[in-house]
Amino acid sequence: LVGAGRRRQAKTAGSIARDRPGEEGAKGLSGGEAVAKGGEGQGQAGDAGVLVLADGSALQIADTRKAKDAEGKPTADILHVPAPGQDALLARLTASDTVTAQVDWQRRHRLMRFHTTTHLLCHLVPQLVNGCSITPDYARMDFAMTDPLDKDVLTQGLAGLVAAAHPFAVESISDEELDAKPQLVKSMSVQPPRGTGRIRTIRIGGMEGAALIDLQPCGGTHVRNTAEIGAIAVTKIEKKSATTRRVVLGFAE
Repeated sequence: LVGAGRRRQAKTAGSIARDRPGEEGAKGLSGGEAVAKGGEGQGQAGDAGVLVLADGSALQIADTRKAKDAEGKPTADILHVPAPGQDALLARLTASDTVTAQVDWQRRHRLMRFHTTTHLLCHLVPQLVNGCSITPDYARMDFAMTDPLDKDVLTQGLAGLVAAAHPFAVESISDEELDAKPQLVKSMSVQPPRGTGRIRTIRIGGMEGAALIDLQPCGGTHVRNTAEIGAIAVTKIEKKSATTRRVVLGFAE
């Protein structure tokens, strides 16, 4: 789902796990291309929301995660993890049931705003990233560097990029093109998925003669332009190690 209140009909694909829902390792509801929620990935928390059954009953979804095969490799499926205490409702579901997936849009939009801001941070702090976490309440990025960072300077820099309303473009490059431009990968620990022939990239700025703000492979969720981020601030800078500086973000509204 891409907007508040929008809905999408989908049949549940795969099986319904009978593990204890909501716990680590529970498989939850499995879905393929028809699934309307995005799973956790690239440091960003997964979506939450509800699956509305044909009779109007609402199954609360606490988390969504990317499925993995028997070898632990990610697949194209997204697992919907039900919140605890819904055993009776889960027992009524079968693989052929049609449900309406409703994303918690306010939560998703906060994730999108934070995720987009991390791209702006990569522009302001041109160093490799060795850690990232994006939640609805805060985001943090760890940069591989030894020089100190100034919280106020970064906050002002973010405010200027947000106010400029830089547009986003979703593009793609081939595996060979990425091999020729390894500097596009900003993360030290996460490599973009390969094997399909094309790798999704996000471009901020750099269109119609405008200055390029950021360009890197990314499969996350983003707003349409930087103005949609709104008021945001660097709330803390930490020295996590001799070679790591952590930047913590929060909404300033």
